[in-house]
Amino acid sequence: MTKSNLRCIPEDTKLLHILYSRFSGVQKSERTSYPVHVDIKNVDFKNSILSGYLTISGLTEKYPVLTTFFEAEIVGDKYSFLTRKWDADVEVDYRHWSRFPAFQKEYSYKFNRDDFKPDFSNSDHLFMRWKEYFLVPDHRVRTIEGASYEGFYYISYQRSTGSIKGYYYHVSSEQFQSLELFHDVENCFPIYEFR
Repeated sequence: MTKSNLRCIPEDTKLLHILYSRFSGVQKSERTSYPVHVDIKNVDFKNSILSGYLTISGLTEKYPVLTTFFEAEIVGDKYSFLTRKWDADVEVDYRHWSRFPAFQKEYSYKFNRDDFKPDFSNSDHLFMRWKEYFLVPDHRVRTIEGASYEGFYYISYQRSTGSIKGYYYHVSSEQFQSLELFHDVENCFPIYEFR
């Protein structure tokens, strides 16, 4: 392979530059905060999803480090701001999305229209829902005392800062547990295209 057949993919290509990246930060509840890191493993633009692993430390004694597999629905052509599942109705959606200033400014007045398809191609912010599906490596574990992954996260990714902010929702959990993550450039790999 010659050098001319290999080129680095530009970082401004939608979400591609976060593929194989790590984001590190904290999840906060009313009383405490926990270290978290997220590893993005797949970005599928055609189906408007991405997936990866979310790891949280110190949440339970039995599992001092918990890692779950999650999939994200990227709001846009295929997924709207309306969740319509996971016990979230339009009021729950509005209360959570409204915590993001970029949503309030641009989308709050029209987010619940079925014909509204936001175009984020030139936006600094992308919105997603992250749904955790199972514990890694033991996918058979369904419940963990002191922890829940039955809900999902409302997520805003800001491209210019490489930051992710989110809010966890589950009907039986403490409301508005926050997630704040920053791109960890020490733990990412460059993306290349082969020609």
